[in-house]
Amino acid sequence: MARESVKILQGKLDIESLISQLNAALAEEWLAYYQYWVGALVVEGAMRADVQGEFEEHAEEERHHAQLLANRIIELEGVPVLDPKKWFELARCKYDAPNEFDSVSLLKDNVASERCAILRYQEIANFTNGKDFTTCDIAKQILAEEEEHEQDLQDYLTDIARMKKSFLEK
Repeated sequence: MARESVKILQGKLDIESLISQLNAALAEEWLAYYQYWVGALVVEGAMRADVQGEFEEHAEEERHHAQLLANRIIELEGVPVLDPKKWFELARCKYDAPNEFDSVSLLKDNVASERCAILRYQEIANFTNGKDFTTCDIAKQILAEEEEHEQDLQDYLTDIARMKKSFLEK
């Protein structure tokens, strides 16, 4: 980003705070990527193949979010978080290794992570709204995709519950 653009933004918002928020979101995206990636490897049970495919798709979208955030941090003359050990320090949306590999448990874990991500991007959008249009647009774009992810996962949970109910009624 041109230095003059950064100077203009400095008059409107705290760039250091914004870069901190973006680095926290970046850490969370890498953890989300891994959570989906590993979930796709180990998922078992109801609708396994479909859930596996959904997890793989979401993993790639989370990686793309990380790329958008890293690029914006650099444009703001910041440094993206470089040490993966820092991901856990910076992230509010945590990653816990799965204890159970059944599709319902993994879907629920990912729903919780998506809800946390939704809150993160709402905060970034609110912080930048009317001040840093580029970052605000990025946050809104990612927010929309995180909301879509949550809906996708909820749909799978609903479908599995209906299948279970249907089998029990027979």
